[in-house]
Amino acid sequence: DVNNIYNLDSGLFSAQISHLSNCDNLGIVSFCNLDMSDRSVAITFDDGFLNTLTVAAKVLDQHRFPFTVFVSPAKVISNDCLFLDRGALVELSTVNGCTIGAHGFSHVPLTKCEPKTLQQELQDSKRWLEDLLSVPVNTMSYPHGKVNNRVRNVANLSGYQLVASSQPGGNTKQTDPLRLRRTEIWSTDRIDVFQDKVSGSWDWMKWLP
Repeated sequence: DVNNIYNLDSGLFSAQISHLSNCDNLGIVSFCNLDMSDRSVAITFDDGFLNTLTVAAKVLDQHRFPFTVFVSPAKVISNDCLFLDRGALVELSTVNGCTIGAHGFSHVPLTKCEPKTLQQELQDSKRWLEDLLSVPVNTMSYPHGKVNNRVRNVANLSGYQLVASSQPGGNTKQTDPLRLRRTEIWSTDRIDVFQDKVSGSWDWMKWLP
């Protein structure tokens, strides 16, 4: 299953975060505080899986690293035990350094949505999370990483300020803040590969079709 590449062993995840804590020349910043002029990394998670609370948040809190979890409300209300429910999401939002962002309401590819549905996906997810958490939600990642100019522009009109795609590579001051690149970390990435990705050695992937 290709999705297994995103399901990291907890020991490997801890080793990767420990590696980051030893990188003196690298800043770990919150996604919402990205400074494109600095050499920094923002840690993000998509979908709102329960183990972002039970595993990842504990490790990151120990290292005092900020992180962002992009959540689809439909996953929260699905009663699927793999995902955060309302109570767990509220608990996660109180962890030091944690920011909750949107991820579309229903986790559908936004590029395939009709105009009305696209607007609902972007606005309803933002409103639902803000109502539950009582905080502004100004960040998002595109479900399945799918974005085009139409989706980007509706995201802008919906009030999002920083949005992540799944296009690989680093970001500069010239990068559109509503189409930020991200480098995926896979379950097959041992520490040497993880180190290469963090250092930017895998940024060539952005040129792949």
